[in-house]
Amino acid sequence: MAAERPERLKEFFSIGDVCERTELKPHVLRYWESQFKGLSPVKNRSGNRVYSRREVEMVMLVKHLLYTEKYTIDGARQKIDEYKRAGGVRPAARTGLDIQTIVALEAELTQLLAFLRDPKSR
Repeated sequence: MAAERPERLKEFFSIGDVCERTELKPHVLRYWESQFKGLSPVKNRSGNRVYSRREVEMVMLVKHLLYTEKYTIDGARQKIDEYKRAGGVRPAARTGLDIQTIVALEAELTQLLAFLRDPKSR
C-alpha cells in the first residue's frame, strides 16, 4: 500500500479536504463554483469533485475577499478580474491564505491565553 503524501505535497484535494482546510461547508463551495470562473474542479470517475492546489488557493482568496474584506459576490468577482488583468491572482490568493492563517493563529492564541489565565479551567 502506498504511503499518503504529506499535505504540502498534495496536488489534488477532495471537497472534504477543501472544506476541512478552509472551514467552509460543501454547499458554499458548490455555490462559489457557479459564481467564480476560476473555481471549476474536475470530477473523477466516481463523480466526486477534485480540486487542484490552484483552485484551493482561489477558494481562500474568495473567502478572504468575502469574509475579511467584506466584498459582495459581484465585488469579489470584479476584484479577482482586476488581479487577473494585473497578473497577480496567485500572489493575491496566497496573501489571502496567509491572512486567514494569521487570523486562525490569533484566535487559537487568545483561547490558549484565556485557558492559562484561568486556574479553574485546569
